[in-house]
Amino acid sequence: MGVKANITATDFPKQGALAGKRVAVCFHHDASRAIEGVVLRDDAEEPFRRIIHLDDGRVVLDTECQFQPL
Repeated sequence: MGVKANITATDFPKQGALAGKRVAVCFHHDASRAIEGVVLRDDAEEPFRRIIHLDDGRVVLDTECQFQPL
């Protein structure tokens, strides 16, 4: 567990352009098995997290997959 100065009960990091956008996600560069999803977070400032909610219910970080905007 951790603490980030700009994340509180009422404040959140500024979000980038991909927040709320649909993306195609693949794993191990296997684009033939792409899964669509929505970017939940696209932090434009600390802690610089990008979180994607896949259509199959899973939630992944951008560091765990490859993705492209749709």
